[in-house]
Amino acid sequence: MRAAVIVFPGSNREGDMARALARATGHEPAMVWHSQTELPAGTDLVVLPGGFSYGDYLRCGAIAGRAAIMDAVRAHAARGGLTLGVCNGFQILCEGGLLPGVLMRNANLRFVCRMQHLRVERADTAFTSHYRQGQTIEVAIAHGEGNYEADDETIARLEGEGLVAFRYCDSLGRVGGEANPNGSRNDIAGIFSERRNVLGLMPHPENLIDPLVGGIDGRGLFESLAAA
Repeated sequence: MRAAVIVFPGSNREGDMARALARATGHEPAMVWHSQTELPAGTDLVVLPGGFSYGDYLRCGAIAGRAAIMDAVRAHAARGGLTLGVCNGFQILCEGGLLPGVLMRNANLRFVCRMQHLRVERADTAFTSHYRQGQTIEVAIAHGEGNYEADDETIARLEGEGLVAFRYCDSLGRVGGEANPNGSRNDIAGIFSERRNVLGLMPHPENLIDPLVGGIDGRGLFESLAAA
């Protein structure tokens, strides 16, 4: 698999993402600067990493969603190319029109940085085939604007079409209450596009691929992509 990681001013998780991709695929991803207008030839997967693109001015991801490289990212996704956005990358996907909804300030108006359990909502996608449906995994979160919100019609469509990828939960897989770290609607931690070739999620699976840092539950996502 040939992967490309898009780097914006203020990105800070591109190195972690590149390491996770290289470990899973056996190939170093291309690092693509935001001002470029084309992706490397033969790109299979585009990744928008976490961080604080453009200093989170205006809204998180708003400027990055209009960066020069994003036309190529949108064209890649429209062709069915795999596209992944993590944390700030999720915000950019929403602001760039690749996913519906918006990421708002956390309900408690505080930045949250901790380990977090997620429930895998489906395991039949290119991003999740190495998990089990209903499996509880533990990864890391670090965000101030992770509160996913959309209008009622959009939420109903996401739920009805099985486009919710992950939900915040407790260690037993139960959703709601204190298991939700940011007030996200329906405990949503990540969503797919209609064709399920685009995934946006707030938690950081790239930080949980090595037992030396506390766990390997994030590895399944990258192994799924490598298998795809």
